[in-house]
Amino acid sequence: MDLKSLLASYKQRTEQQLQALLAPTSIDPILQQAMHYALLNGGKRIRPTLVYLVNQLLDGDLEKADPAACALEAIHSYSLVHDDLPAMDDDALRRGKPTCHIQYDEATAILAGDALQTLAFELVSQPDYPLPASIKLQMVHKLALAAGDKGMVAGQSFDVRHEGQMLNLEQLQQMHRHKTGALLSVAIELGALSAEHTDNSTLHALRQYGEAIGLAFQVKDDILDIEGDTETLGKPQGSDLAANKPTYPALLGLAGAKQKLEQLRQDAHQALDCFGPDAAALRALADYIAMRNH
Repeated sequence: MDLKSLLASYKQRTEQQLQALLAPTSIDPILQQAMHYALLNGGKRIRPTLVYLVNQLLDGDLEKADPAACALEAIHSYSLVHDDLPAMDDDALRRGKPTCHIQYDEATAILAGDALQTLAFELVSQPDYPLPASIKLQMVHKLALAAGDKGMVAGQSFDVRHEGQMLNLEQLQQMHRHKTGALLSVAIELGALSAEHTDNSTLHALRQYGEAIGLAFQVKDDILDIEGDTETLGKPQGSDLAANKPTYPALLGLAGAKQKLEQLRQDAHQALDCFGPDAAALRALADYIAMRNH
């Protein structure tokens, strides 16, 4: 199956799983509606796709990857809801639609994000998840590290506090290793764990791949903020530039950012050499991340 078909297949699988997750009844149905809106408001589903691709590379069972894939998307969706809030990026559009706090209200958006975050840990720790307890505990631990003050939240905090400031390349890369890369890297870890695979040499190669595509994803986002358009991006074009955010084009120039992106794409390919042709889909995913238009 080619990458386009794989992406469509795994996106459909993820969204079918997500549709079934939310409680059909609640004392506050608006909260459930806001969670549903945030989870199913479009998106490429790159993170769950990574979980599935690594699971299959390591001869895993897709059904055992489902809770991990959905947990990761719940964390990602919560982070977007909170990032869009007036106290953070103050964005009105996400994926071409009103952001959660615009569609509902600020308090509902905060609570929906909170609930999506806890849902993630509920999914990977549920008693009927058919994995050993030790594997599930590792999933909880790795997801918490990637999402919290050692990962995504630290990156977002650093970003907020350095708006309008010039960063050096190492600072910028460290910020994005945390803010964007942490969840992409943990997708690889969760995919391996869902296949009950814990071999260190295999995981080391996959982590190198994850680090490369994590940075590549952000470099491409920064380039698209300049070269993309609002309709295709699904968010205001030039919003990072308008906010005077530190970006790769601001630091390296647009041509330099494109060179950086190509180097990261090559690094991702090289990290997978030990897997031979079995890793063709992961290589294609690295190409897709570097060449996408939104």
